[in-house]
Amino acid sequence: MKKLIKRIKISGNKIGIVALLSFPNLVWAQDFQVGEPIGSVNEAGVRVPMSANVKVYGSFHFSESCTFDPEKNLILAMNNGERGDGTENDGFVSLINPDGSVHTPKWIGVTRDGLELHHPLGSAIRNGVLYTVDTGHVRSFDLRTGQPLKSVPVPGSTILNGIAVADDGTVYASNTRNPELIYKITADDEVSIFAQGAPLAVPNGVAIDTEGNVVVVNVDDNAVITYDTGGDIVRVERAVEGGNDGVVVLDDGTKYVSSVRFGSVSRIRPGEEAEIIASGIPSAASMCYDSVQHQLVIPLNGNFALAFVPL
Repeated sequence: MKKLIKRIKISGNKIGIVALLSFPNLVWAQDFQVGEPIGSVNEAGVRVPMSANVKVYGSFHFSESCTFDPEKNLILAMNNGERGDGTENDGFVSLINPDGSVHTPKWIGVTRDGLELHHPLGSAIRNGVLYTVDTGHVRSFDLRTGQPLKSVPVPGSTILNGIAVADDGTVYASNTRNPELIYKITADDEVSIFAQGAPLAVPNGVAIDTEGNVVVVNVDDNAVITYDTGGDIVRVERAVEGGNDGVVVLDDGTKYVSSVRFGSVSRIRPGEEAEIIASGIPSAASMCYDSVQHQLVIPLNGNFALAFVPL
């Protein structure tokens, strides 16, 4: 039977495959697609983008982390559709404007075609790739198109939580519950243990500093631990409060640490004692730094919200 396969562009974010057969039937296969910026279909059947005089806020469902894309000038918020047993495959990524209004309610996750994303926690961007840890895997997506790239299993992990990515594509991911350790996953998908034991105490947030070192914060105390790439401890600093989730390191070496337990943000300038710059933030989770607007963006977990702290 003669068959002609033709790839056609349907709209800006959709690509389909049409199979034209020797009989009148038409076979359609839908490739992976991402959601469009917020809008609606008018009475004439034409999709119309939301007008500039309207602002919509929200579009989160247990957002535990965010990251910032300076080229798009958008915040990427990781979400869980339902917090059940972690196997629902209903996680999604929202695109949020720097003022907190919604750009795209569901960018990754508008459909499940070609997508597996269950319970995404920590997230990071490096070299045009979005990374997240999700139910025992490190998953990656093309930052421009949202297309899934790889899903790397991490054997032995229990709750992968924080994530940071070096310039060479090496991933460092915290495993918060027993065993409490930091995994290293190379760009070739080789998994090994990077650090374990004290001073790790329920490790959570992970970041890369300007020297390429790996910075980790703990939930069970206020330690801010810096490792070199060989896994040796360079220094241990202290946030004002413990219970920490997120960590951001700026180009000048200043660290910001968010406490998910106690709702504060500590600032640690190089060589100085930590100070609280914001407080009373409920469930202050794994924050990101908006380098264009110069602000911290902090997901609030089950509060289904983002907090913004100008710097």
